[in-house]
Amino acid sequence: MRTALFKRLEELYPQMVELRRDLHRHPELSFHEVHTPKRIADFYEKLGIPIRTEVGGRGVVAVLEGALPGKTVALRADFDALPINDEKDVPYKSTVPGVMHACGHDGHTSTLLHLAKALNEQRDQLAGRVVFIHQFAEEITPGGAKPMIEDGCLDGVDVLFGTHLWSGFPTGTVAYKTGRIMAAADSFEIVVKGRGGHGGIPHEAVDSIVIASQLVSQLQQIVSRFIDPGHTAVLSIGSFHAGLAFNVISETATLKGTVRTFDREVREKIITLMERMIKGTCESSGADYRFTYDRGYPPVVNHEKETMMLKEAAQRVANVKNVVETEALMVGEDVAYYLEKVPGTFFLTGSGNKEQSSTYPHHHPMFDIDEKAMLIAAQTLGEATLSYLDQHRYEAEEVKS
Repeated sequence: MRTALFKRLEELYPQMVELRRDLHRHPELSFHEVHTPKRIADFYEKLGIPIRTEVGGRGVVAVLEGALPGKTVALRADFDALPINDEKDVPYKSTVPGVMHACGHDGHTSTLLHLAKALNEQRDQLAGRVVFIHQFAEEITPGGAKPMIEDGCLDGVDVLFGTHLWSGFPTGTVAYKTGRIMAAADSFEIVVKGRGGHGGIPHEAVDSIVIASQLVSQLQQIVSRFIDPGHTAVLSIGSFHAGLAFNVISETATLKGTVRTFDREVREKIITLMERMIKGTCESSGADYRFTYDRGYPPVVNHEKETMMLKEAAQRVANVKNVVETEALMVGEDVAYYLEKVPGTFFLTGSGNKEQSSTYPHHHPMFDIDEKAMLIAAQTLGEATLSYLDQHRYEAEEVKS
C-alpha cells in the first residue's frame, strides 16, 4: 500500500503545485476566509468523502473511513494568509493587495488535500479512519484551533500528526523534536499618555516619545538581567507609533510587541516585571499609561512515542534526505491545543532552496516555498499515518489470537 501511495502522490504532484499556486493568488486573512474553505469542501465533495463545514467558525473537517476497522488518525493543515504585500515577481503572485501567503499555509492545504485524494483511492486497504482537519485563523489569536476542538473536530481521534513547511531547513530535510518544539506566543500593547505641547517649549509638555523610548531600552533588560539564563525567553518590540508633526510633542506613544516563553513561571515573572518597569518609568516622568497583555497560544509540546514514530517514518521516505532533531523555536502555533488533547507530533518539512529563492524567512514579503517540499510532506504524513494504523491493527489481531 505504501509503494502505491508514494507513487500516486508523485503522479498528483503537478496538481498539488497547481492548486497551491491558485491558493497563493487568492489569499484570505484570518477570520475572513470565505472562498478558501469552500474550495476545500468542494474538493472533498468531488472525492465523495463526508465533510463538515463551518466547524468552529470557518473550519472544514473531512473523515475518510477505511474498509477495515482500526484506530483514528487526524492530520491538520491551516489555510489563512497574512497582511503582507507580496513582492515576488512570479506568475502566481498574490492578486490581493496587502495580503499574501507568507507562511506556507497554501502549501499545507494543497498537501493535505492531495494526500486525502491518494488515501481515498486506497480506502479498501485502509484499516481505520483518517480525519483531515483544515483550520482557519492560525496566524491571529485566539486562533481557529480551540473553537474547532470545542466543535468536535477531535472526537474519536487517537493521534494527530501535522507539519509546517519550513524555509529554515533545506528541501529534503524533516526536522523533529520530542517535547517543546515551539514557544508560547503572547502579545502586548503599551500606551504612554503624556502631555502634548510645542516642540520648541518642551518643558511645558510631558514627552511621551522620550518616555516610550526609555521603555524600549529598559524592557530589554528583563530577559538579559532578570531571567535565569538557563530559561529561554524573548521580549521584542515590533511597533512604535507616535506623533504626526515635526514641531509637536506627541501626547501619546504606543508600543506593541511580543513575549515568547516555554515555562509558565517565566511568563508570569516577565508580565510582573513589565508592569513594574512601565509604572515606574511613567510615574517618575509625570505620565500615565495603559498596559494590555494578551496571553496567546501555549507552547507546542510533542509526545515522545509519536515523535519517534514520525522520525522512523520519515527515514523510510525516499525523498527525505536528512532526518534531524531541531532545537526549540521561539515561534508560536495553535497546533499546541490539539496536542494538549490527544497524543501526536508536529514536525518541520524543509522548503528552503536558494536556487528557487525560497530561503526568505517566514512572514517576509518575498517568502516562497520549494514546492517539492509539499510532496515530501505528503509522503511523510502518509507514511506516519499508515505506520500508526498498521501497528495498532497488528496489535489488535495479536490480542484476538
